[in-house]
Amino acid sequence: MDTTTLLVIIALAAICNVGLLLWLLNKSSSNSETNIGNSILRFQTSLDKTQETTFDQLERNRKEINTTSKENREELSKSLNQFEEKFSKNIKDIRETINNQLKDIRDDNTKQLEKMRDTVDKKLQKTLEERIGESFNQVSKRLKEVHEGLGEMQTIASDVGNLKKVLSNVKTRGVVGEFQLAAILEQILPRDNYSENVATKPGSQKNVEFAVKLPGKGSEKHVWLPIDSKFPIEPYHELMSAYDNGDKDIILKAKKALVDRIKTFAKDISSKYISPPNTTDFAIMFLPIEGLFAEVLREPDLMNDLMDKYKITLTGPTTLSAFLNSLQMGFRTLLVQKRSSEVWNILESVKTEFGKFAAQIETVDKHLNTASTSLNKLKTTRTNTVNRSLRNIQSLGPSEQEETIELSNPPIAIETEASEEVED
Repeated sequence: MDTTTLLVIIALAAICNVGLLLWLLNKSSSNSETNIGNSILRFQTSLDKTQETTFDQLERNRKEINTTSKENREELSKSLNQFEEKFSKNIKDIRETINNQLKDIRDDNTKQLEKMRDTVDKKLQKTLEERIGESFNQVSKRLKEVHEGLGEMQTIASDVGNLKKVLSNVKTRGVVGEFQLAAILEQILPRDNYSENVATKPGSQKNVEFAVKLPGKGSEKHVWLPIDSKFPIEPYHELMSAYDNGDKDIILKAKKALVDRIKTFAKDISSKYISPPNTTDFAIMFLPIEGLFAEVLREPDLMNDLMDKYKITLTGPTTLSAFLNSLQMGFRTLLVQKRSSEVWNILESVKTEFGKFAAQIETVDKHLNTASTSLNKLKTTRTNTVNRSLRNIQSLGPSEQEETIELSNPPIAIETEASEEVED
């Protein structure tokens, strides 16, 4: 038994003694003081015995606890030693097992890696050979294309050389500009709105390349708008070469040469082809290259000078197309104005015919109303007559029936006359 249990027992014994004492006091309340003293002595004696017994029990319990604790410690120490020995042995076995398993895993991984390496090497070798083969094929194909391209470039270079030779000839160069101008006019304007090689100036043998027909004023049939193509290629090439060299003085000199050539052309066109009222008071100079036209536009006030001095307007392929499109819209507007009177006359005729048509419709409506009225009358009269004849026939003999039928013939004649009136 442990100490706590003993203390509880002692406390219970003390409580019992106190209760016994109280019981004795209650029971022997009528006894004398001698009996009370004896009872107290007996209680004290019992309490001492109980205390002594308790102390002895506690001593024995302490000895038993010490003995048990010592045995438990020895047994625990022995168990721990045995456990340590077993644990060490188990750890050694586990270590050996793990080392063996790891060795097997390493060996297996090594084998798998070798297999994977062989497979990867084979696939890489195959892929590399295929890629290298494809690359060689593509390189060979590209080299073949490059070789063909070099042949085409040589052909183009030859063509460029021929074109350069063509453009170096003034007459041939003029034919190129004229051909491009003809193509633009043909695409935009109808053939009746322009002519080729027109003598715009009376008494002159100089013919402009193309002239657009514009409507004249009063009794004049038309007015010519001269369009002439010019192609100053030499000063333009010199200017491009000067830009490539980057020399400012050479660039300014090339620009001045180009402007002078343009002014010379403008003066020539103005003196040869402008002759109001046979022509407009201005003419158009066509430059067949957009780059050339752009370089001319970069010169400040050149367009205004050409218009003020020579009555010449510069155009390139794009601006000429836009100008001709605007002329085409103007031609369409004039055509609509010319035809507007004809449309008005047609509308007047339609109005007159519509009045006649309304009168005819009214007449037909009257005839239809008359025919409808007559038809209604005929239907009512004929139905009544036939019904009356049928009722009479049912009550008469054969001879009387024939007489009744003869009497019914006049309504038929009336119906025939009404039908003829409806047909009329």
